[in-house]
Amino acid sequence: MHSVAQQFLKRGPGIGAALLLAIPAWILGSLVPIIGAPIFAIVGGMALSFLKRPIALEEGIAFSGKIILQYSIVFLGFGLDLGVVAKVGVESLSVMIFTLAAAFITAYALGKSLKIDSKVNILVGVGTAICGGSAIAATAPVIKANEEEVAYSISTIFLFNIIAVFLFPFIGHLAGMSERSFGLWAGTAINDTSSVVAAAFSFGDAAGRYATVVKLTRTLMIIPVTLALAFLQWKKGAKSQGTLDMKKIVPWFVFEFLGASIVRSLAVLPAVASTALPEVGKFGICVAMAAIGLRSNPVKLIKNGIKPILLGLACWFAVAVVSLIVQGAAV
Repeated sequence: MHSVAQQFLKRGPGIGAALLLAIPAWILGSLVPIIGAPIFAIVGGMALSFLKRPIALEEGIAFSGKIILQYSIVFLGFGLDLGVVAKVGVESLSVMIFTLAAAFITAYALGKSLKIDSKVNILVGVGTAICGGSAIAATAPVIKANEEEVAYSISTIFLFNIIAVFLFPFIGHLAGMSERSFGLWAGTAINDTSSVVAAAFSFGDAAGRYATVVKLTRTLMIIPVTLALAFLQWKKGAKSQGTLDMKKIVPWFVFEFLGASIVRSLAVLPAVASTALPEVGKFGICVAMAAIGLRSNPVKLIKNGIKPILLGLACWFAVAVVSLIVQGAAV
């Protein structure tokens, strides 16, 4: 108990600082859902990162950006019903496989050409392929990405989320797409869940409902992708060090995320808990993003930011085009 109290005293002030930024970000996110609370949180943290802060805050801020982030991802699992997404998953599986491949191949090839840090390549690729900020949040601790790398990636994904909300419905109407076809396109090619919902429902109610389920199915790809990245990290470490502690490499929180999804699917939780727990996870991500923002270097981000933006644009374009091509081939 004494140790727990000591840890709380060490981390409490820093967690409190991140929490104070997360609360207004959460409110702003509910008022402007197209932007979303995590973006407000990370931008708020970055705006205050220039200020000199007490050393007593550092441990809690670091804890928020890593451990709270992992537990928040687990809580998101309580919002995914595996049974509901299975049917749509089968229908959209081929599109998802090809779009995932398009994102990762583009990120690897162009990232190498532009000489972008490999961790930023992975984060932008994962964020584009799966589910924006949530995928970046889940992947960052697995590949041991630092705050700046996460900030680069989150900022890049955010930019194309905003563009997609306005551009996708326009293109969809111009091309005469059906609501189902547009829902599948939006669900597989727009990065963040909030942007998928905003774009698809602006096209039509049926498109919005279908896109939402496709997006939830796509979110589950966090599990195999993070496990694969963990395995690659393990192989890399084993080659350079001769041995590696698997307990430090395997992202156990991903298994917990899957366990939470199974609990949700079994309907053993009260309805209020199934609704509230994912919201707790979303708020926890805001706390973590605020902490990451506080520890970032905005000056360096601005100086080096154009390359990740070009990478994000290429990945986003590849995913959007491949999604349409695969849909057309399947018709």
